[in-house]
Amino acid sequence: MQAASSISMAPTSAAPVAPARPAKSRARMMRQYDLVERVRSYNPDTDEDLLNRAYVYAMKAHGSQTRASGDPYFSHPLEVAAILTDLKLDDATIVAALLHDTIEDTEATRAEIDAVFGQEIGALVEGLTKLKRLELVSREAKQAENLRKLLLAISDDVRVLLIKLADRLHNMRTLEFVPTASRQRIAEETLDIYAPLAGRMGMQEMREELEDLSFKTLDPEAYTVVRQRLDSLAERNRNLIGEIESQLSNDLQKNGLQARVYGRRKQPFSIWTKMQRKSVGFEQLSDIFGFRIVLKDVECCYRALGIVHTTWPVVPGRFKDYISTPKQNDYRSLHTTVIGPGKQRVELQIRTEEMDEIAELGIAAHAFYKDGLGSPTERLKRESSAFAWLRHTIAILSESANPEEFLEHTKLELFHDQVFCFTPKGKLIALPRQANVIDFAYAVHTDVGNSAVGCKINGKFAPLSSELQNGDEVEVLTSDAQSSPPSAWESLAVTGKARAAIRRATRTAVRDQYAGLGRRLVERLFARAKIEYADDKLKGALPRLARASIEDVMAAVGRGEMKASNVARAMYPDYKEERVARYAGKKGVAEKLKSPGGTARNLSAIPIRGINSDLPVKFAPNGGAVPGDRIVGIISPGEGITIYPIQSPALKDFEEQPERWLDVRWDVDESTPQRFPARIQVDNVNEPGSLAQIATVIAEHDGNIDNIHMARRSPDFTELTIDLEVYDLKHLSAIIAQLRAKAVVARVERVNG
Repeated sequence: MQAASSISMAPTSAAPVAPARPAKSRARMMRQYDLVERVRSYNPDTDEDLLNRAYVYAMKAHGSQTRASGDPYFSHPLEVAAILTDLKLDDATIVAALLHDTIEDTEATRAEIDAVFGQEIGALVEGLTKLKRLELVSREAKQAENLRKLLLAISDDVRVLLIKLADRLHNMRTLEFVPTASRQRIAEETLDIYAPLAGRMGMQEMREELEDLSFKTLDPEAYTVVRQRLDSLAERNRNLIGEIESQLSNDLQKNGLQARVYGRRKQPFSIWTKMQRKSVGFEQLSDIFGFRIVLKDVECCYRALGIVHTTWPVVPGRFKDYISTPKQNDYRSLHTTVIGPGKQRVELQIRTEEMDEIAELGIAAHAFYKDGLGSPTERLKRESSAFAWLRHTIAILSESANPEEFLEHTKLELFHDQVFCFTPKGKLIALPRQANVIDFAYAVHTDVGNSAVGCKINGKFAPLSSELQNGDEVEVLTSDAQSSPPSAWESLAVTGKARAAIRRATRTAVRDQYAGLGRRLVERLFARAKIEYADDKLKGALPRLARASIEDVMAAVGRGEMKASNVARAMYPDYKEERVARYAGKKGVAEKLKSPGGTARNLSAIPIRGINSDLPVKFAPNGGAVPGDRIVGIISPGEGITIYPIQSPALKDFEEQPERWLDVRWDVDESTPQRFPARIQVDNVNEPGSLAQIATVIAEHDGNIDNIHMARRSPDFTELTIDLEVYDLKHLSAIIAQLRAKAVVARVERVNG
């Protein structure tokens, strides 16, 4: 977050000196009967005995523990419960709030909570308990694992989320008593995860307070400046705000509509982020104040919109209908901006009472304390798009490979505003802003994303990386020939779902390649040893190999983590490994590879088709190899096979490691030619146009230049090292011959690294 000095706004008075550490707090604790009365005010059927028992149990469990403020620790769970009574939550949630730190911070156990208060409340408290003694190195990994546990608990019971948010809100309200280093970390975590999570659940009041409390901690100077400006502006515009409220009410009443109209100003953090996002000063913002018009039903909302639009001029492009197309967090309203009194821009939100309650309380607006409506979570599955989104997101996130990846995807999913796009059949797809067609494809279905090869946006062909806008109709073009996406898509995708799916598909494709290589190595060894191989027989030997599946075994062999001979020994305990003859350098290799021209007929040799084959194959880094070369494969653990021509001097490095040598043969499909890497060295005369002549020869002979390195060896000559892509040895030889015929070329040689 940038400092306030980086923008063109100064406080109306001198910036305050940073306050000293606050004095210890001695806030009055809410008493037992106060809590019961708060719950009874909205739920006359509350179980008073249950609330009283929980109050006493938690107070005794926390005993003499104190908070950083000096208050009894029990004041914290009590305040968390009070916040939840403002949301009118059920008895079980209030009791779990009172008990939420008992398992983690006292001698209480889950079994004891279950015995005293029942398994439902025990499960809620367990879901809020952090994992202890995590054997993880980084703080981020610990944070991610605790967040993963919390989210999984939330997917089972949404009340875990409501308690956690109330817990975080009270901790943020008392953050000034926490040491500075921890204060910064807690505020960052709140701004990164908990405030966006509250927003995604539609709980805007809680989200705004969490954001402002975090902002105040992370950048107190900027917070103070924005707050002062807002207070000053509110004072200047006090009469104008009252005038707009009165005029709106009168205009609606004249047309037979009874409405509740009130103005509210945006919060400091919302103002600050808009200034940062749009790179504007405070004075340039025109929508600091907004007005809400609350009516009895949807028909009245659209009537009110018509009255407003015929009374005041409309600001073009500022109308949004979230009633017909609700946001994913269940938010519904009509948004419009008009030019009101004094030629001021007036931002309006028009909604019903029910929409207004959901806009402020989100999923907490569903009356959990009412009987006969099923469990809160089951009810929300039926009633709330926000909770459906959360459960779906958690299912995706749980597949992340490691804690850091999980944390990254969680933040991606929580943080963005939305755009709404459509499939050709009219299905609505909600995506974060700046999302592209790749994200859209994976939002439709993982298989659509994996097989996407092109797209049309509003009927026109466009790149898959195209950023989407509200209202776009997107058609994703797929191909059965593509079962796995390019790994580069991961850096283009915006959504956690798309990134996770691409990463998973890439890992699967690589694993399949290693499994394919491993299977060939195993079958080759069995053929050479003249023993029978069968998957069924290997399945019975899996326990001896400590692998869960045949594919796991094959992938381990392909990666070099397990020897093929170990597989044979697991299946046939009497198997004795054959002795591997040591290769005597290049000459020994040449003797072993008897086939002329490199087209070996040895069926046990592994066929090589190129880098796009079903094997993890790459070519010698300093010179490559092309069909027509006699070749040998070197297997490297975790890297697959590297193909070398037998004349490569690099093979000397592997003379003492005969177990890494593989018999390989070319198996090129002439109907679908592909290029292979080769390197040549050219000494050319230093004269204008010489490089162009060399490039022209290569292009005219259908070669492709991948890279050129130039070195001036003398005043008259430059040495060019050119990495080419050619079809085979014959093709490479033809290019070399044509280059030698050029007057500007003194020498051409192929390089074998």
